[in-house]
Parts: sequence; structure tokens; C-alpha cells
Amino acid sequence: MSQAYDLLVIGGGINGAGIARDGAGRGLRVLLVEKDDLASHTSSASTKLVHGGLRYLEHYEFRLVSESLREREVLLRNAPHIIWPLRFVMPHEPSMRPKWMLRLGLLLYDRIGGKMSLPRSKRVDLRVAPHRGVLQERLRAGFEYSDCWVEDARLVVLTVKDAEERGAEVRVGTECTALARVADGWRATLRDGAGETEVTARAVINAAGPFVDRVAKTALGRSTPAHLRLVKGSHIIVSRRFPGEHAYIFQQPDGRIVFAIPYERDFTLIGTTDQLYKGDLDDVRIAPEEVTYLCEAASRYFTSAVSEEEIVSTYAGVRPLYEDNAASNSTVTRDYVFELEAEGGAPILSVYGGKITTYRKLAEHALEKLGQVLDLPGAAWTAQAPLPGGDMPDGDFAAFLWRANERYGWVPPEMLQRLARAYGTRLDLVLGEATSLADLGRHFGGTLYAAELRYLVAHEYARTAEDVLWRRSKLGLHLAEDAQQAVTDWFAARD
Repeated sequence: MSQAYDLLVIGGGINGAGIARDGAGRGLRVLLVEKDDLASHTSSASTKLVHGGLRYLEHYEFRLVSESLREREVLLRNAPHIIWPLRFVMPHEPSMRPKWMLRLGLLLYDRIGGKMSLPRSKRVDLRVAPHRGVLQERLRAGFEYSDCWVEDARLVVLTVKDAEERGAEVRVGTECTALARVADGWRATLRDGAGETEVTARAVINAAGPFVDRVAKTALGRSTPAHLRLVKGSHIIVSRRFPGEHAYIFQQPDGRIVFAIPYERDFTLIGTTDQLYKGDLDDVRIAPEEVTYLCEAASRYFTSAVSEEEIVSTYAGVRPLYEDNAASNSTVTRDYVFELEAEGGAPILSVYGGKITTYRKLAEHALEKLGQVLDLPGAAWTAQAPLPGGDMPDGDFAAFLWRANERYGWVPPEMLQRLARAYGTRLDLVLGEATSLADLGRHFGGTLYAAELRYLVAHEYARTAEDVLWRRSKLGLHLAEDAQQAVTDWFAARD
């Protein structure tokens, strides 16, 4: 007999994670399936920002910016370990947008989201530290404003973890290969490493990101009326280019902007691009012309040019944007659109577009939309609910880290900082009863010990070395090849 659920959510990216969490918290029987790893596609290939989208103001997307800024406050409060404030410095480039336009846009940005906790924008002199010597001498003035950094893949994993703890079932490495309407819902065929199983659900939410049309065709035999524009965004990672914890936002001659952001202590993240994508969705890579574009974009501003030889790593992802027939890929709306199909019987809701910052609100709206054709229990609840590890008094990460240092004085400061950021108040579960580094088991290099691997397998769905080194952490940037191979061997021994 097949298992029965209220809601089958297809897709373990940020949108599917948020919907599964919201639904489980309302009392629904939820099953979330992801064919690969959580956040293994678009959701781990972002610029790692929770932001309002300053440049969206130019395209008059005032509702999206306002909602995003309000959500920035909600997420910062509910996940202070993996989300924190970041100041952005935008040099004024006389040949591009005039000062008055930048200032007016920032004044609107400071106010359109209502009361904000982060500092407002201000003018900045680029001829003094910390910008002097970093930026080219022709750049004399600019503006500074606030947004937030986010550990994107961890946001997905923790959201899914919360869904599971509220009753959802999570199946990673499980693909939905067939969908058929039956008398009282949907019958889904699921395939994992052990074979195929069948489940039934009253409704399906197709949150498969760039694969959304593929799932729609599986269910309906055709795409939904909504259209998808697949836009690739790529990033390069270079050695640290400038001191300080601020980021830069660089205007480009083509009207786009490129970020240069402090990354993983030792590096600078530069991105992103906007390139129409028609390739293999399971193998998305940066193209040579994108590498050239990003190096040239940053070199227009930094005193010393960024060369391809400096690149230590790259990543790329495909954004599943709703096709609004915009003239360029950078101006396609980042807002989300739902396509609800219920005329043939049980409902299926497909999700197009969206951004990390608004994922929680998207989930609320998705269930509201589904509620138009299906009786759903409960009401919106996630705005005041911390994510796992985020339940810190007043959201004060610094105070939490201080207390952690008092308790775990034997942990090196750099290691404790990383673990506290990753796991927040669940740090105790990672370290367990250990009273020394030796108690944490095998040392793989850097700050990685076997105790953390065991925790990630038991509690965060990790199945491979890649899951750990490049999504649940970015330790792949810090560990030598032999250490990374040791982690791979550790997982192989478990299998």
C-alpha cells in the first residue's frame, strides 16, 4: 500500500524547503523529495545575499523591493548565525549613473521597506582608508548602504531540518519519475538508490527550480501556461583583494552591477553574470567569456587588475525566472509567479522565479494560492519562528559566541567561530560531550573533525564529501586535496 500525504513538494531548493516547512507547521502531512542533494543547484549558486535588490528600483519593481527589505529583517532575526549585516560601497563612476540618481535611489531604499534595524546609506570618501590604494585614484566619492550576507545552502538545509522536526518527511536523492491523477489526489512514482516506490498526495507543489517545466510535463503531459527564462549566473573566487568587512558594488558599462565581497576569510567573491542558458541543467559551468567579463568588471575599479590566473574556484547556477519578455536577462523580473492547475482534478501548483530573500513569503503565498482550491488547516506562522540554531536571545550572535568561548575554551578561536556560525545554538550537538580536540575523533585537516561529519550525516542529510565540503560548508576552499580525498574515503567506508 502506498503512503498517503497531504502535500508532495518536489524540489529541495530554497522554495521547496520553505513551502515544506510552512506546510508542516500548519499540520499538513508533507513529503519533500529532491533528486540530488538539498540546494545542489540554483540555491547554492547565489551571490549569498539577503537583500532588497537596489537595482530593481530602476525597473520600478517597488513591491518586490519593499517585500524583500521587510523579509530581510525577518530572516536576520530568525537566523542570526547564518545571516549577518554587510555594508556595501558603491563608487561613483562619472560616466555611468549620476550622483543624484544614486542618492535618490538609496534614500528610497532606506525607506521603502518601513522601519529597518540596519544603518542607513551615506556618502563615503574613497580617498581615505580603507578604500585608498584599493580602488583606482580616479574614483573619489561613492555611497555606502546596508544589506545582509547569507550562507545560502545552509539556509536551505536548516529550513528543511525545521520542516522535518515539525513532521515533514524528507527524501534526498529521490526523483519523482511519474505523476498521475487518481480519484482523490495524485499518485507519484519515486525512484532512489533502492528502487521505486509509490505515494499518494492530495496536492503537488512543483518547486523544482530550473527543472520546473520538466516536472510539469511529467504531471500534465505539457508545460504550464507560464513561461520560463533560464538565466545563468556565474561567480569567480580569488584571493583576498582588500581589507575590511565591507563589500563593493561596481557599475558596468552594460548597465549591470557586479559585487566584490569578502568570502571565507581568505578570499573575495566576484559576481554575477546574466547569460541565457540552454545547456544541460545537471552540469552548469562558468563559460570562458563569463570569466573574462568578471575579471574585466572588477579590474575597472581595483587598483590592480584581476587576472584569470588569480582564480582559485568558480561556480555557476541557473535562475528559473518567469518570462516577462524583458529586453535583457538582467532586467527579467526576480519576482515569483504561481501557475495553479486544478481543472483536471487534484491541484498542482508550479513555482516560477523567486529569490532567496523572499522565500519565506513565497511559501506563505503558495499555500494561500493552493488554499483557493483545497481546504488547508492552520495559518501563516513562520515570521516569528527561528530556524534551527537561530534561537539566540535578542538575536545577539556576538553574545552567543562569547558564551560558547567560555564553555569551549579548548576549541581554537577560528574553529569555534566557524562552528558557531554554521550551527548556532546547536553547537552543543556537534561537539557533544567532548572536552578536547582529541575527543572529536579523526582530524581531516583545518578545522574539520569526524564529530562534525557524523553530525552532518545524522542530522543534515549529508551523503557525500561534496555535500559537506561545498554546500554545508565551504571547507573545500581551505582543505588540501589529500584532506578532501580523506573525507571522500570516509563516506565510502560508511557505504
